[in-house]
Amino acid sequence: MRKLVVGAVSVSMALSLAACGSDDGDGGSTSGKGKTLKVWIMEGTNPDAKPFFNEVTKAFEKKTGAKVKIQYQQWKTVQNKFTTAIEGGPDQVPDVAEVGTTFIPQFAETGALVDVTKDVKGAGLDSDLVEGLKDAGTLEGKQYGMPWYAGVRSIVYRKDIFEKHNLKAPTTWAELKSTAEKLKKEEPGMIPFPVAGGAEMFATPWIWGNGGQLAEESGGKWKSGINSKESVEGIKFYTDLAKLGPSKVNTWTETEVADDFVKDKIAMTMSGNWTPKAFTEKNPELKGKLGAVPVPGKDGGISPSFLGGSYLSTFNGHNKELAWEFVKFMTAGKYAEKWAEQTNYFPGTNSGVKAMAEGGDPLVTPFAKQMTEGGTTVPKTPAYGKIQASAVVTKMITSIVKGDSSPQEAADKAAKEMDDIFAKSK
Repeated sequence: MRKLVVGAVSVSMALSLAACGSDDGDGGSTSGKGKTLKVWIMEGTNPDAKPFFNEVTKAFEKKTGAKVKIQYQQWKTVQNKFTTAIEGGPDQVPDVAEVGTTFIPQFAETGALVDVTKDVKGAGLDSDLVEGLKDAGTLEGKQYGMPWYAGVRSIVYRKDIFEKHNLKAPTTWAELKSTAEKLKKEEPGMIPFPVAGGAEMFATPWIWGNGGQLAEESGGKWKSGINSKESVEGIKFYTDLAKLGPSKVNTWTETEVADDFVKDKIAMTMSGNWTPKAFTEKNPELKGKLGAVPVPGKDGGISPSFLGGSYLSTFNGHNKELAWEFVKFMTAGKYAEKWAEQTNYFPGTNSGVKAMAEGGDPLVTPFAKQMTEGGTTVPKTPAYGKIQASAVVTKMITSIVKGDSSPQEAADKAAKEMDDIFAKSK
Protein backbone atom coordinates (compact mmCIF):
# COMPACT_ATOMS: atom_id res chain seq x y z
CA MET A 1 0.00 0.00 0.00
CA ARG A 2 1.52 3.32 -1.02
CA LYS A 3 1.35 6.22 1.35
CA LEU A 4 2.64 9.75 1.10
CA VAL A 5 6.39 10.13 1.39
CA VAL A 6 8.05 12.51 3.83
CA GLY A 7 11.35 13.88 2.54
CA ALA A 8 14.52 13.88 4.58
CA VAL A 9 17.88 15.48 3.90
CA SER A 10 21.05 13.44 4.22
CA VAL A 11 23.62 14.94 6.55
CA SER A 12 26.26 14.69 3.85
CA MET A 13 25.35 16.57 0.72
CA ALA A 14 26.37 14.90 -2.48
CA LEU A 15 26.72 18.11 -4.40
CA SER A 16 27.54 21.66 -3.46
CA LEU A 17 26.05 24.76 -4.98
CA ALA A 18 29.40 25.48 -6.52
CA ALA A 19 29.44 22.11 -8.25
CA CYS A 20 25.92 22.61 -9.49
CA GLY A 21 26.95 25.97 -10.86
CA SER A 22 29.08 24.48 -13.60
CA ASP A 23 26.26 24.99 -16.08
CA ASP A 24 26.32 28.76 -15.63
CA GLY A 25 29.51 29.32 -17.58
CA ASP A 26 29.84 31.53 -20.60
CA GLY A 27 31.22 28.83 -22.83
CA GLY A 28 29.42 25.77 -24.09
CA SER A 29 27.58 24.33 -27.01
CA THR A 30 26.15 26.46 -29.81
CA SER A 31 23.79 23.67 -30.83
CA GLY A 32 20.89 26.01 -30.19
CA LYS A 33 21.93 28.54 -32.80
CA GLY A 34 18.96 29.58 -34.91
CA LYS A 35 16.46 28.00 -32.48
CA THR A 36 13.97 29.66 -30.15
CA LEU A 37 12.66 28.06 -26.98
CA LYS A 38 9.13 28.87 -25.88
CA VAL A 39 8.97 28.99 -22.08
CA TRP A 40 5.85 29.50 -19.94
CA ILE A 41 6.39 31.07 -16.53
CA MET A 42 3.67 31.81 -13.97
CA GLU A 43 3.23 35.43 -13.02
CA GLY A 44 3.23 36.64 -9.43
CA THR A 45 5.92 34.56 -7.72
CA ASN A 46 8.71 37.06 -8.28
CA PRO A 47 7.96 40.79 -8.58
CA ASP A 48 11.35 41.17 -10.29
CA ALA A 49 10.74 38.36 -12.77
CA LYS A 50 11.29 40.38 -15.94
CA PRO A 51 14.76 41.71 -15.05
CA PHE A 52 15.66 38.23 -13.82
CA PHE A 53 14.64 36.55 -17.06
CA ASN A 54 16.27 39.25 -19.16
CA GLU A 55 19.54 38.25 -17.50
CA VAL A 56 18.83 34.52 -17.82
CA THR A 57 17.88 34.60 -21.48
CA LYS A 58 20.97 36.59 -22.41
CA ALA A 59 23.20 34.18 -20.49
CA PHE A 60 21.54 31.13 -22.05
CA GLU A 61 21.85 32.57 -25.55
CA LYS A 62 25.53 33.27 -24.92
CA LYS A 63 25.99 29.68 -23.75
CA THR A 64 23.99 27.84 -26.42
CA GLY A 65 23.20 30.25 -29.22
CA ALA A 66 19.47 29.74 -28.66
CA LYS A 67 16.98 32.51 -28.05
CA VAL A 68 14.40 32.13 -25.29
CA LYS A 69 10.91 33.58 -25.50
CA ILE A 70 9.38 33.93 -22.04
CA GLN A 71 5.58 33.96 -22.00
CA TYR A 72 4.00 34.88 -18.66
CA GLN A 73 0.87 33.01 -17.61
CA GLN A 74 -1.75 33.25 -14.85
CA TRP A 75 -2.26 30.33 -12.47
CA LYS A 76 -6.04 30.72 -12.57
CA THR A 77 -6.26 30.34 -16.35
CA VAL A 78 -3.20 28.32 -17.28
CA GLN A 79 -4.71 24.85 -16.92
CA ASN A 80 -7.11 25.52 -19.78
CA LYS A 81 -4.22 26.91 -21.84
CA PHE A 82 -2.17 23.80 -21.15
CA THR A 83 -5.09 21.58 -22.17
CA THR A 84 -5.57 23.44 -25.44
CA ALA A 85 -1.84 23.39 -26.20
CA ILE A 86 -1.53 19.66 -25.45
CA GLU A 87 -4.44 18.91 -27.76
CA GLY A 88 -2.68 20.96 -30.46
CA GLY A 89 0.43 18.77 -30.35
CA PRO A 90 4.16 19.60 -30.64
CA ASP A 91 3.54 22.85 -32.53
CA GLN A 92 1.42 24.27 -29.71
CA VAL A 93 2.99 23.10 -26.45
CA PRO A 94 5.70 25.16 -24.76
CA ASP A 95 9.19 23.68 -24.86
CA VAL A 96 9.54 24.28 -21.13
CA ALA A 97 6.90 25.30 -18.61
CA GLU A 98 6.56 25.97 -14.93
CA VAL A 99 4.04 23.47 -13.59
CA GLY A 100 2.56 22.94 -10.15
CA THR A 101 2.74 19.75 -8.12
CA THR A 102 -0.75 18.54 -9.02
CA PHE A 103 -0.31 19.28 -12.74
CA ILE A 104 2.41 16.69 -13.25
CA PRO A 105 0.26 13.53 -12.93
CA GLN A 106 -2.39 15.05 -15.20
CA PHE A 107 0.00 16.07 -17.97
CA ALA A 108 2.22 12.99 -17.70
CA GLU A 109 -0.82 10.76 -18.14
CA THR A 110 -1.53 12.42 -21.51
CA GLY A 111 2.03 11.81 -22.73
CA ALA A 112 2.71 15.54 -22.97
CA LEU A 113 5.74 15.54 -20.66
CA VAL A 114 9.22 14.18 -21.29
CA ASP A 115 10.67 11.62 -18.87
CA VAL A 116 13.89 13.27 -17.68
CA THR A 117 14.99 10.55 -15.25
CA LYS A 118 18.15 9.67 -17.20
CA ASP A 119 18.93 13.33 -17.89
CA VAL A 120 18.79 14.20 -14.20
CA LYS A 121 21.02 11.27 -13.25
CA GLY A 122 23.36 11.95 -16.15
CA ALA A 123 23.82 15.53 -14.98
CA GLY A 124 24.68 14.34 -11.47
CA LEU A 125 21.69 16.14 -9.97
CA ASP A 126 19.66 13.19 -8.75
CA SER A 127 21.20 12.76 -5.30
CA ASP A 128 20.92 16.46 -4.42
CA LEU A 129 17.17 16.82 -4.96
CA VAL A 130 14.95 17.26 -1.91
CA GLU A 131 13.33 13.83 -1.62
CA GLY A 132 9.77 15.06 -1.10
CA LEU A 133 9.99 17.29 -4.17
CA LYS A 134 11.58 14.61 -6.30
CA ASP A 135 8.84 12.19 -5.26
CA ALA A 136 6.08 14.65 -6.13
CA GLY A 137 7.53 15.10 -9.62
CA THR A 138 7.82 11.36 -10.21
CA LEU A 139 5.09 9.07 -11.50
CA GLU A 140 5.50 5.29 -11.73
CA GLY A 141 9.26 5.61 -11.38
CA LYS A 142 9.64 8.26 -14.07
CA GLN A 143 10.62 11.84 -13.28
CA TYR A 144 8.62 14.40 -15.25
CA GLY A 145 9.63 17.61 -13.57
CA MET A 146 12.79 19.16 -12.19
CA PRO A 147 12.16 20.94 -8.85
CA TRP A 148 12.69 24.67 -9.30
CA TYR A 149 11.47 26.29 -6.11
CA ALA A 150 9.37 25.16 -3.20
CA GLY A 151 7.41 26.28 -0.19
CA VAL A 152 6.10 24.72 2.97
CA ARG A 153 3.79 25.90 5.74
CA SER A 154 4.79 26.01 9.37
CA ILE A 155 3.68 28.25 12.24
CA VAL A 156 4.45 31.97 12.41
CA TYR A 157 3.79 33.79 15.66
CA ARG A 158 4.12 37.20 17.26
CA LYS A 159 7.32 36.87 19.24
CA ASP A 160 6.67 40.11 21.12
CA ILE A 161 3.24 38.92 22.26
CA PHE A 162 4.66 35.56 23.35
CA GLU A 163 7.43 37.26 25.34
CA LYS A 164 4.93 39.60 26.95
CA HIS A 165 3.03 36.62 28.39
CA ASN A 166 6.05 34.34 28.99
CA LEU A 167 4.91 31.92 26.29
CA LYS A 168 7.16 29.58 24.33
CA ALA A 169 6.68 28.31 20.80
CA PRO A 170 4.60 25.10 20.99
CA THR A 171 6.36 21.77 20.48
CA THR A 172 3.36 19.44 20.98
CA TRP A 173 -0.34 19.57 20.17
CA ALA A 174 -1.19 19.97 23.85
CA GLU A 175 1.16 22.95 24.09
CA LEU A 176 -0.37 24.48 20.97
CA LYS A 177 -3.85 24.22 22.47
CA SER A 178 -2.85 25.61 25.87
CA THR A 179 -0.93 28.44 24.22
CA ALA A 180 -3.94 29.36 22.09
CA GLU A 181 -6.18 29.27 25.16
CA LYS A 182 -3.86 31.59 27.07
CA LEU A 183 -3.64 33.97 24.11
CA LYS A 184 -7.42 34.13 23.96
CA LYS A 185 -7.52 35.12 27.62
CA GLU A 186 -4.59 37.55 27.62
CA GLU A 187 -5.08 39.12 24.18
CA PRO A 188 -8.87 39.30 23.63
CA GLY A 189 -8.42 41.63 20.67
CA MET A 190 -6.37 39.07 18.72
CA ILE A 191 -7.29 35.76 17.11
CA PRO A 192 -5.14 33.16 18.92
CA PHE A 193 -4.89 30.62 16.09
CA PRO A 194 -7.22 30.94 13.08
CA VAL A 195 -8.85 27.79 11.69
CA ALA A 196 -9.56 29.03 8.19
CA GLY A 197 -12.18 26.90 6.48
CA GLY A 198 -10.98 27.85 3.01
CA ALA A 199 -7.32 26.91 3.60
CA GLU A 200 -6.82 23.25 2.69
CA MET A 201 -3.13 23.12 3.51
CA PHE A 202 -3.69 24.56 6.99
CA ALA A 203 -5.73 21.44 7.79
CA THR A 204 -3.66 18.61 6.33
CA PRO A 205 -0.78 18.60 8.90
CA TRP A 206 -3.21 17.55 11.62
CA ILE A 207 -4.42 14.61 9.54
CA TRP A 208 -0.90 13.46 8.66
CA GLY A 209 0.41 14.29 12.13
CA ASN A 210 -2.01 11.83 13.71
CA GLY A 211 -1.08 9.04 11.30
CA GLY A 212 -3.99 9.63 8.92
CA GLN A 213 -3.95 9.94 5.14
CA LEU A 214 -5.93 11.85 2.57
CA ALA A 215 -5.96 8.77 0.37
CA GLU A 216 -4.02 5.58 -0.21
CA GLU A 217 -3.29 3.41 -3.23
CA SER A 218 -3.59 -0.36 -3.16
CA GLY A 219 -3.56 -2.66 -6.15
CA GLY A 220 -3.57 0.26 -8.55
CA LYS A 221 -6.70 1.77 -7.02
CA TRP A 222 -6.97 4.88 -4.89
CA LYS A 223 -9.28 5.06 -1.90
CA SER A 224 -9.92 7.91 0.48
CA GLY A 225 -8.45 7.69 3.96
CA ILE A 226 -9.82 10.97 5.23
CA ASN A 227 -12.52 9.35 7.36
CA SER A 228 -10.25 6.87 9.15
CA LYS A 229 -10.05 6.97 12.95
CA GLU A 230 -6.60 8.59 12.79
CA SER A 231 -7.64 11.21 10.24
CA VAL A 232 -10.82 12.18 12.07
CA GLU A 233 -8.98 12.54 15.39
CA GLY A 234 -6.54 14.94 13.73
CA ILE A 235 -9.36 16.86 12.06
CA LYS A 236 -11.18 17.15 15.39
CA PHE A 237 -8.12 18.51 17.18
CA TYR A 238 -7.65 21.17 14.51
CA THR A 239 -11.27 22.22 14.14
CA ASP A 240 -11.80 22.36 17.92
CA LEU A 241 -9.31 25.25 17.95
CA ALA A 242 -11.87 27.26 15.97
CA LYS A 243 -13.88 27.64 19.17
CA LEU A 244 -11.17 29.99 20.45
CA GLY A 245 -11.67 32.46 17.61
CA PRO A 246 -14.45 34.44 15.92
CA SER A 247 -16.88 32.78 13.52
CA LYS A 248 -15.84 35.08 10.66
CA VAL A 249 -12.70 32.96 10.26
CA ASN A 250 -14.79 29.89 9.37
CA THR A 251 -14.77 30.66 5.64
CA TRP A 252 -11.47 32.51 5.37
CA THR A 253 -8.74 31.65 2.89
CA GLU A 254 -4.99 31.95 3.49
CA THR A 255 -5.05 35.44 1.98
CA GLU A 256 -7.57 36.70 4.50
CA VAL A 257 -5.56 35.22 7.36
CA ALA A 258 -2.44 36.97 6.08
CA ASP A 259 -4.29 40.28 5.79
CA ASP A 260 -5.38 40.15 9.43
CA PHE A 261 -1.96 39.02 10.63
CA VAL A 262 -0.41 42.12 9.08
CA LYS A 263 -3.02 44.26 10.85
CA ASP A 264 -1.95 43.01 14.31
CA LYS A 265 -5.12 40.95 14.70
CA ILE A 266 -3.61 37.44 14.85
CA ALA A 267 -1.14 36.11 17.43
CA MET A 268 -0.17 32.77 15.86
CA THR A 269 -1.03 31.13 12.55
CA MET A 270 -0.18 28.53 9.95
CA SER A 271 1.78 30.32 7.25
CA GLY A 272 4.14 29.74 4.35
CA ASN A 273 7.89 30.30 4.35
CA TRP A 274 7.43 33.06 1.78
CA THR A 275 5.19 35.14 4.09
CA PRO A 276 7.34 36.58 6.93
CA LYS A 277 9.21 38.92 4.61
CA ALA A 278 5.92 39.90 2.96
CA PHE A 279 4.40 40.61 6.38
CA THR A 280 7.20 42.98 7.37
CA GLU A 281 7.16 44.69 3.99
CA LYS A 282 3.45 45.43 4.40
CA ASN A 283 3.83 46.41 8.05
CA PRO A 284 7.40 47.51 8.88
CA GLU A 285 6.47 47.69 12.57
CA LEU A 286 6.47 43.88 12.60
CA LYS A 287 10.23 43.72 12.00
CA GLY A 288 11.88 41.88 14.87
CA LYS A 289 8.51 40.83 16.26
CA LEU A 290 7.99 37.57 14.36
CA GLY A 291 8.98 34.03 15.19
CA ALA A 292 8.56 30.73 13.37
CA VAL A 293 8.45 27.09 14.40
CA PRO A 294 7.74 23.81 12.57
CA VAL A 295 4.24 22.40 12.95
CA PRO A 296 4.54 20.42 16.18
CA GLY A 297 4.08 16.68 16.25
CA LYS A 298 1.33 15.35 18.46
CA ASP A 299 3.76 14.35 21.20
CA GLY A 300 6.84 16.17 19.92
CA GLY A 301 8.80 16.25 16.71
CA ILE A 302 7.24 17.61 13.53
CA SER A 303 3.85 17.05 11.92
CA PRO A 304 4.13 16.67 8.12
CA SER A 305 3.15 19.71 6.09
CA PHE A 306 2.43 19.94 2.38
CA LEU A 307 5.63 20.47 0.43
CA GLY A 308 4.42 22.34 -2.60
CA GLY A 309 6.52 23.60 -5.39
CA SER A 310 6.91 24.54 -8.96
CA TYR A 311 8.76 22.37 -11.43
CA LEU A 312 10.26 23.11 -14.79
CA SER A 313 9.00 20.40 -17.10
CA THR A 314 10.06 19.60 -20.64
CA PHE A 315 7.17 19.10 -23.03
CA ASN A 316 7.11 16.84 -26.08
CA GLY A 317 7.75 19.66 -28.51
CA HIS A 318 10.37 20.12 -31.22
CA ASN A 319 13.32 21.14 -29.01
CA LYS A 320 13.45 18.52 -26.25
CA GLU A 321 17.24 18.32 -25.85
CA LEU A 322 17.67 22.08 -25.82
CA ALA A 323 14.69 22.39 -23.48
CA TRP A 324 16.41 20.11 -20.98
CA GLU A 325 19.54 22.27 -21.17
CA PHE A 326 17.41 25.27 -20.19
CA VAL A 327 15.77 23.37 -17.33
CA LYS A 328 19.19 22.39 -16.02
CA PHE A 329 20.44 25.95 -16.45
CA MET A 330 17.55 27.27 -14.34
CA THR A 331 17.34 24.69 -11.57
CA ALA A 332 20.99 24.08 -10.65
CA GLY A 333 23.49 26.75 -9.79
CA LYS A 334 23.49 30.50 -9.40
CA TYR A 335 20.17 31.21 -11.12
CA ALA A 336 18.33 28.75 -8.88
CA GLU A 337 19.91 30.42 -5.86
CA LYS A 338 19.14 33.92 -7.12
CA TRP A 339 15.50 33.05 -7.84
CA ALA A 340 15.11 31.64 -4.33
CA GLU A 341 16.54 34.80 -2.81
CA GLN A 342 14.24 37.06 -4.80
CA THR A 343 11.05 35.07 -4.19
CA ASN A 344 11.53 33.98 -0.54
CA TYR A 345 11.02 30.37 -1.61
CA PHE A 346 13.45 27.50 -1.19
CA PRO A 347 15.42 25.97 -4.07
CA GLY A 348 14.70 22.34 -4.92
CA THR A 349 18.11 21.01 -3.90
CA ASN A 350 19.35 19.81 -0.53
CA SER A 351 22.49 21.89 -0.87
CA GLY A 352 20.46 24.99 -1.67
CA VAL A 353 18.13 24.52 1.29
CA LYS A 354 21.09 23.77 3.55
CA ALA A 355 22.81 26.98 2.47
CA MET A 356 19.72 29.04 3.26
CA ALA A 357 19.19 27.29 6.60
CA GLU A 358 22.78 27.94 7.62
CA GLY A 359 22.35 31.63 6.91
CA GLY A 360 21.19 32.05 10.49
CA ASP A 361 17.88 33.77 9.74
CA PRO A 362 15.45 32.68 12.51
CA LEU A 363 12.56 33.10 10.09
CA VAL A 364 14.16 30.75 7.54
CA THR A 365 15.70 27.91 9.55
CA PRO A 366 12.41 26.56 11.05
CA PHE A 367 10.85 26.36 7.59
CA ALA A 368 13.94 24.62 6.22
CA LYS A 369 13.63 22.07 9.02
CA GLN A 370 9.92 21.61 8.23
CA MET A 371 10.71 21.16 4.55
CA THR A 372 13.52 18.66 4.92
CA GLU A 373 12.25 16.68 7.91
CA GLY A 374 8.50 17.08 7.58
CA GLY A 375 7.59 17.87 3.98
CA THR A 376 5.09 15.62 2.23
CA THR A 377 2.81 15.56 -0.80
CA VAL A 378 -0.82 15.06 -1.69
CA PRO A 379 -1.82 11.83 -3.51
CA LYS A 380 0.02 11.51 -6.82
CA THR A 381 -2.88 10.86 -9.12
CA PRO A 382 -4.62 13.07 -11.71
CA ALA A 383 -7.81 12.54 -9.73
CA TYR A 384 -6.51 14.55 -6.79
CA GLY A 385 -6.44 17.68 -8.90
CA LYS A 386 -10.16 17.15 -9.48
CA ILE A 387 -10.68 16.62 -5.76
CA GLN A 388 -9.01 19.96 -5.08
CA ALA A 389 -11.03 21.63 -7.81
CA SER A 390 -14.16 20.34 -6.07
CA ALA A 391 -12.94 21.84 -2.76
CA VAL A 392 -13.61 18.56 -0.96
CA VAL A 393 -11.30 19.21 2.00
CA THR A 394 -12.20 22.86 2.50
CA LYS A 395 -15.91 22.09 2.35
CA MET A 396 -15.34 19.46 5.03
CA ILE A 397 -13.47 21.83 7.34
CA THR A 398 -15.96 24.65 6.80
CA SER A 399 -18.88 22.36 7.56
CA ILE A 400 -17.31 21.37 10.88
CA VAL A 401 -16.27 24.82 12.10
CA LYS A 402 -19.66 26.27 11.20
CA GLY A 403 -21.29 23.57 13.31
CA ASP A 404 -23.17 21.97 10.42
CA SER A 405 -21.53 18.54 10.83
CA SER A 406 -19.49 16.55 13.31
CA PRO A 407 -15.91 15.73 12.26
CA GLN A 408 -16.88 12.12 11.50
CA GLU A 409 -19.98 13.11 9.50
CA ALA A 410 -18.06 15.68 7.46
CA ALA A 411 -15.16 13.28 6.88
CA ASP A 412 -17.52 10.51 5.76
CA LYS A 413 -19.09 12.86 3.24
CA ALA A 414 -15.68 14.01 2.01
CA ALA A 415 -14.51 10.40 1.68
CA LYS A 416 -17.52 9.54 -0.47
CA GLU A 417 -16.86 12.55 -2.72
CA MET A 418 -13.23 11.52 -3.06
CA ASP A 419 -14.04 7.90 -3.84
CA ASP A 420 -16.60 8.95 -6.45
CA ILE A 421 -13.95 11.07 -8.17
CA PHE A 422 -11.38 8.27 -7.95
CA ALA A 423 -13.88 5.84 -9.49
CA LYS A 424 -14.70 8.18 -12.38
CA SER A 425 -11.03 8.87 -13.08
CA LYS A 426 -10.05 5.29 -13.90
